[in-house]
Amino acid sequence: MKALILVDIQNDFCPGGALAVSDGDAVVEVANNLIEQFELVVATQDWHPPNHKSFASQNDGVSIGDSFELNGIPQIAWPDHCIQGTSAADFHPGLNPKGTKTVFQKGTNPEIDSYSGFFDNDHRNATGLGDFLKSRNVDEVYVLGLATDYCIKFTALDAVKLGFKTHLVIDGCRGVELNEGDVANAVKTMKEAGVHIELSNELKN
Repeated sequence: MKALILVDIQNDFCPGGALAVSDGDAVVEVANNLIEQFELVVATQDWHPPNHKSFASQNDGVSIGDSFELNGIPQIAWPDHCIQGTSAADFHPGLNPKGTKTVFQKGTNPEIDSYSGFFDNDHRNATGLGDFLKSRNVDEVYVLGLATDYCIKFTALDAVKLGFKTHLVIDGCRGVELNEGDVANAVKTMKEAGVHIELSNELKN
């Protein structure tokens, strides 16, 4: 069985948001076009407490975009974003509600970030997404959303590690691109790991 995974299509990652991805809202149309084609659609949602330590505001002497170490794990310092219970953490209002009926929240532990929709960044705690998909006999997943070089990349890589045949719907993704080439390098890494790169108009489900 195939499933569509919508990654973090939230207000804060779209234009006007605290961590806006350039052209981020362009993924909504692609997502909506595909949602109707899949029997099973799930969404991930960044859901941070206000004191999350990945935020630059929670670390003295650290600025947004800096690299630092958070509890032994390399971390980028982000602006405060996707705070639990705020409209900024809500899904983009144009996203088909069918796509957000089954949601897996991540980044809820203030001590560690969670780029992947499957695990925290130390892989010690799971979101439940992997078990959910396997319980429904899913063996193939299609991933799209925000952002290519972070949450998309790590979600897709973990999907491969968990044994799912994994597809990246590349026109349904946009990246942060903190450094030039980050998005291209992320796509290269995913491809080398076995992720299939697809265009949405070529999918036949």
